[in-house]
Amino acid sequence: MSEIFDVIVIGAGPGGYHTAIRASQYGAKVAIIEKNKVGGTCLNVGCISTKALYASAKLIEDIEEKAAYFGINVSDVSLNFGQAVERKNKVVVELVQGIEGLLKMWKVEIYYGFGSLSGGNPETGYEVSVKSDDSIITIKGKRIIIATGSCPAMIPAFNIDHERILSSDDILAPNFKIVPKSLLVIGGGVIGCEFSNIFNRFGSKVTILEYLPTILATEEPMIVKELKSKFNELGIEIYENQNVINIENTGSGVKATTCSASVPRDQIDSAEKSYYEAEYCLVSIGRAKLSANLGLEKFKIEIERGAIKVDPNTLETSVKGIYAIGDVIPGIMLAHVASYEGDIAIANALSSLGGFDIHPRETDYSIVPATIFTSPEIGSVGMRRKSLKDRGFDTFMGRFTYAALGKAKCMGEDKGFIMVLADKETDEILGASCIGAEAPELIAEITLAMKNNLTTHQIAETIHSHPTISEMVLEGVEDVHGMAVHKKGRRR
Repeated sequence: MSEIFDVIVIGAGPGGYHTAIRASQYGAKVAIIEKNKVGGTCLNVGCISTKALYASAKLIEDIEEKAAYFGINVSDVSLNFGQAVERKNKVVVELVQGIEGLLKMWKVEIYYGFGSLSGGNPETGYEVSVKSDDSIITIKGKRIIIATGSCPAMIPAFNIDHERILSSDDILAPNFKIVPKSLLVIGGGVIGCEFSNIFNRFGSKVTILEYLPTILATEEPMIVKELKSKFNELGIEIYENQNVINIENTGSGVKATTCSASVPRDQIDSAEKSYYEAEYCLVSIGRAKLSANLGLEKFKIEIERGAIKVDPNTLETSVKGIYAIGDVIPGIMLAHVASYEGDIAIANALSSLGGFDIHPRETDYSIVPATIFTSPEIGSVGMRRKSLKDRGFDTFMGRFTYAALGKAKCMGEDKGFIMVLADKETDEILGASCIGAEAPELIAEITLAMKNNLTTHQIAETIHSHPTISEMVLEGVEDVHGMAVHKKGRRR
């Protein structure tokens, strides 16, 4: 154990491997520890895996709904789900290998096993044990960054048995090659809605049970209304205000028992019940932070509800030189946020060591884009209308539909809209949401504009290539002041 690393990263998900490579780019000697496969949940059983299946589902949608419209005759369209899964698996394997190659090219030492803090201090360095199936080794680092992520939350009442009652990990497993005749989805958040869309397109009869008054509760009501309309067209049934009391594997299927979410806990037993049955059930009610067994108690690092507590500005724990990022800390649980937090943690870790051309940084979560890959796709950034009103902002709203855009018409993607919220006084953009083709890419432009305090007028004065979907942003910001060319509006 004579060798000492400048930085040891525990966890090689999108936050962890990004952090390790970034540290190496600044000249640090870096080690990364991963208990399974690099890429973490996001790549192996999360956002990338889901998007690979989504691409298959979207292609089915395009063929079934648009082929004839485009003058293309297609017959005997059918899904080979096993082949779709194998394609998804291949995408994952190639990306895992790519990340491993990048880590090696940047001379990051990879240790496979379960990493936990075992001793040390910020002056002499910290010791980290790496336990694999056949050995335990100890490595030493001057600074530690914990990026262990999260896993699907296991609620005892839901009886997740990984056979018929599944987590998102189960349904994305490399060997899961069943398209259920019917699928019960518990939870109408991002994960639940994405899987509902995918498996509906694959042929499953999908039912969503949501505890809150609406699915996708954090999105703009207008956006949710548009998605619910599409889900209704597809035959996806949505039941909101549903408190799922129990889920049972009946042997040949599953059965969920619910009551109204408004029923007080002490009155649930006597409350009126509803029952929902399907062949399989997907539980998508949230994720649990992976902070157990990391040796944090040795250093008295505080954990609250599973989350490692950190300084919200520097991401350092209460122990000098030990940082945490991503899903394992409080805050936004998104892969791109974890990578961003890695940049912050590395800046602070290396600047505290000295000898590196890097300066301390503080976090800024005021402008974080979010995306949902249903069909239509959803992208959003900044605050919602209700939040702005509650905070006393006086705003204008611009709204432009895909149906009025030439490129969208050419693509056969004329459903949906973009909405932009701007401060009446300063003209700065405070929030934006979009539902429709390439919505996540459109929101990226607005995110950059917001980060740099651009006004709607400044975006409107920027030439946008024609014909492109990016003109949705141009028309949307112009409509803030009633000046969209391809829409009859009222000038402010």
